[in-house]
Amino acid sequence: MDIDDSAVEALGDERLDWRFKAVPAAAWGLTVRELAAEHRPLTEFGTPLLTLDEGVLAHNLGTMAGWATAARVSLAPHGKTTMAPALWRRQLAAGAWALTLANLPQLRVARAFGVSRVLLANELVDSAALAWAAAEQDRDPGFELYVWADSLPGVALMDQALRAAGAARALKVCVELGGSPGRTGVRDDAEALAVAEAVTRSPTLTLAGLAGYEGALAQDAGPQSLATVDRFLGRMAALHGRMPYETSDPVLTAGGSAYFDQVADVLTGLGARVVVRAGCYLVHDDGFYRGISPFARSSTARAGLRSAMHAWARVVSRPEKDLALLDAGRRDLSFDNGLPEPQGVLGSGSRITALNDQHAFLTGADVEIGDVVRLGLSHPCTALDKWSLIPVLDDGSVVDFVRTFF
Repeated sequence: MDIDDSAVEALGDERLDWRFKAVPAAAWGLTVRELAAEHRPLTEFGTPLLTLDEGVLAHNLGTMAGWATAARVSLAPHGKTTMAPALWRRQLAAGAWALTLANLPQLRVARAFGVSRVLLANELVDSAALAWAAAEQDRDPGFELYVWADSLPGVALMDQALRAAGAARALKVCVELGGSPGRTGVRDDAEALAVAEAVTRSPTLTLAGLAGYEGALAQDAGPQSLATVDRFLGRMAALHGRMPYETSDPVLTAGGSAYFDQVADVLTGLGARVVVRAGCYLVHDDGFYRGISPFARSSTARAGLRSAMHAWARVVSRPEKDLALLDAGRRDLSFDNGLPEPQGVLGSGSRITALNDQHAFLTGADVEIGDVVRLGLSHPCTALDKWSLIPVLDDGSVVDFVRTFF
C-alpha cells in the first residue's frame, strides 16, 4: 500500500501567513518545517487553538495496529476523519491495507498524494466523477479503487458512464447491505443478490466484495444496541456465502469506530479479507468515542485509546458571577456530538453550557479574564475540519504541524 512520500514531505515547504489561524503572526514567512524545528512553547501560540499530542497519536496508532493483527483483520481507516496526508502516511506505515474515503473530492486529495488503494464508501453515480476515476485507474496500473453499489439503477449508471468513458479496467464493486433505520445500503437480501448479479453482467464492473455499516443502526453500547449490531453482521455473514464474487480475494468490510470488535468476532474465518473502516481511532476524543469505543468496554480499557486532540481558549469576559466567556466557538470547536468539556480548571461542576459562533459559555469555574482553558472535544471528524494547519505538541512544545484538506 503506497503513498507518495515526496508529496507529503513537500507540505513542510509551505510558507506560513495569515491563511493559517493557528499560526502566530511572528512566524509568518517561515516554512512549516522551519517553525516546527524551533520547538516553540505552546504559550507563544494564540487562542483559539486546536492541537494534537504526538505521544498520544503514537500510542493510538500502535494500539489499533496491534489489535488488528491479533483480530486477524485488515484496516482501511476512514480518511475523512482527518483529511491529513501526513496522518494517512503514518496509518499506512503502521500496516493499514487501504484508505477509506466518502466522496470524489476526498478521493482527489488521496490521489494527489499517491494513495494506491481506496475504498470509496458510497455508490458513485456521477458520470463526470466516474470518467475521472476510470482515467485514474487507466493512467496508474497500481491504483485500486473499490466503490459501493446498493441499487440496480446505480449499477446501470456506473456501467453506462464507464462505457462512455472508454474505461480499460473494470471498477471493483462491493455490494452494500443496509438496515432500517439506517443510512445507505440494500435493505433486502434478495435485492442485494440481484444487485450483485447485475454487477457480474457488466463488463465495466467486477464484483469484489460485500460492505455494510453497522454504526448507523446503534448509537450506544447498551445490550440492545450491541445485539442489533450482531444481528446485522450475522446477515452480512450469511449473505457473503451466497455472493457470486468475481475475485478469489473478496473484501468483507464493515466497522466504524464504535463496534469494530464485533465485526472481527462475527466476520473473520469466512474465507474473505475482513476490512475494518474505523476512522476516529488515531485521534479519538473526550466525548462520544471515549464512551463507546470497544477498548472502553473491555478489561483493557486503561491500555486503550486516548484523546490526542484538545482545544485551547482564553477567558475574555466575566459578565456574571458564574459565567465566563471563552474566545472559541462553533467556528473552532466540534459540537454536533456533545459540547466541549473544560479540563484542568478549578471549580466543581465546571462545564460548557453553550456555544455561539465565536464564544463558549463556561460556568462553575474559578477563572479570571486572560486565563487559558484546555477543552476536551467530542467527535474528531467535526473538530479537525475547522483547522487547515494543526500544531502537534510534545511535552508542551510545538514539534510538528498537520496540514488538512477538507
